[in-house]
Amino acid sequence: MDFLSDVSLVDGPFLWFSVACGAAGGAYLLWRRRRSWLVLVPASLVLAIAVVALVHWILVDLLATFSENLPFQTLAWAVPAVAALLLCIARFPRNSWRGRSFSVAAMLGVLLLCIVQINLYFGLNNTVSDLLGTAVARIQPLEAALKRSPDAKPGPAPSAWKAPDSLPRNGVLRKADIPGTVSGFSAREAYIYFPPAYQAVDRPTLPVLVLFAGQPGGPADWLTGGQLRSLLDQFAEKHQGIAPVTVVVDPNGSTNANTMCMDSNIASVDTYLSRDVPAWITGNLDVSKDHTQWAVGGFSFGGTCAMQMGAAHPDLFTSILPFAAEREPALAKDRNKTISDSFDGDVEAFESRTPLVLMQQRDYSGSGVYLVSGEADHEFTEYMHELADAARNAGFETEEHAIAQAGHSWDAVIRGMPGGLEFLAARWGLPR
Repeated sequence: MDFLSDVSLVDGPFLWFSVACGAAGGAYLLWRRRRSWLVLVPASLVLAIAVVALVHWILVDLLATFSENLPFQTLAWAVPAVAALLLCIARFPRNSWRGRSFSVAAMLGVLLLCIVQINLYFGLNNTVSDLLGTAVARIQPLEAALKRSPDAKPGPAPSAWKAPDSLPRNGVLRKADIPGTVSGFSAREAYIYFPPAYQAVDRPTLPVLVLFAGQPGGPADWLTGGQLRSLLDQFAEKHQGIAPVTVVVDPNGSTNANTMCMDSNIASVDTYLSRDVPAWITGNLDVSKDHTQWAVGGFSFGGTCAMQMGAAHPDLFTSILPFAAEREPALAKDRNKTISDSFDGDVEAFESRTPLVLMQQRDYSGSGVYLVSGEADHEFTEYMHELADAARNAGFETEEHAIAQAGHSWDAVIRGMPGGLEFLAARWGLPR
């Protein structure tokens, strides 16, 4: 079973198996000795494009399931899946049970290829274990040995700490519930990465990185698609076992919820992230209480949330790592719906909490922001440039990076994260 769990879904034999299934299934569905089939095939393709466009419009514009358009690549791969279904249905009349079985199998082959390619684009489930959630399920709850001792004295600064020879090579992951004591918000489990230095008997006083995932999604996405443990272990290896204690927090409460990371009619999530979460971290983890050593980051919705928290609370989070952040939080493409649902139509109440407005009103000298977007993610790259310009004008130390040949996917995060961590290391004065 361990072997099966480690099977890759994004390369190797399974990827080529899906390609073979899709090619064979497509060829079977396209071929038929009827003149009418020459008309039916392009008609099915046109109808599939129309169906995908209609469903996309319903999800984005009508139901506001997503606040932004879905990436073109995902829509493009949805078209052959729908076309295969239509061709399969067209083959049913006058077909034997065997012919119908072949048609269904062919349609499923095309569907498999499309699903694999969409997953490959987003990079969320890299292995069978990621897909089934078995690896995340094995993460142990936070134990007393890793918690902060009430009478413990602060350790040395990372720059003055010497790594012992017995230092572990890798960090460890744990999970914990962070209660909404002040906010009343009910969040899903948080995941915590403890670097090798944290596991030392005389650990240094380590910095803190708080991360948020996208929406729809959850904290576990940073461990699967974001490959967080591997990235932080690689960083720690370059910095004498030191890396930030990283807490992946849930700002939504469920997979499809969207709180916009604000205190609004929806929930008191700003209060949760700015009061409950920091209080829990400093009360339970042996980390720096100096908030110049704290950073916040996230991907997509999480990147927008990180930008909000860094702009609204520079006293808590002096460094920000937004990956593919929106220009402002949103429930829907229709801005009026967002403001209506969250603030009863009060435009000023909504805008007063957005980063672009806050950065016009405050001086952020001493804060830093490292923005990342996939170069092929054109809409979010434009947002990145707009946010970066506003941040520079507001006094932020600012860097922005477009990741070549990357879209709105975890690939952009994985390739952009090392540079972001080095940006933090320089700001925190971590040793090399």
